[in-house]
Amino acid sequence: MNTTVSAIVITVALLLMLASLITAIRDRPMGMVLLIGFGVLEVAVLVQVGFVIAALAGGAESPEPATLWGYLIGEIVIPPAGVFLALAERSRWGTAILVVAGFAIAVMNARLGQIWQGVA
Repeated sequence: MNTTVSAIVITVALLLMLASLITAIRDRPMGMVLLIGFGVLEVAVLVQVGFVIAALAGGAESPEPATLWGYLIGEIVIPPAGVFLALAERSRWGTAILVVAGFAIAVMNARLGQIWQGVA
């Protein structure tokens, strides 16, 4: 797993979480900035998944492959699902969904690094 890409994913996810929190506090629906931001986050997550697949194809092994794949699939699904729900709910609560999505991606990515290293 590429630690640089992982750091980028965590940073972008936390920045989007903060921007979503500010937007929710201001009682605004999701705007184009958040939409584009979550698109960028999805691309970064897909790049990371590509690195993990390449490492696994190259002979690297994960101590917990089922958990690793579960986290990877979850990371792929969360940003589009969060954006879909935020678009469906055009109130502060739709934007609050994005706060949770950004936080979940950051935590899942940190946990993914632990799984990859075999720490926990």
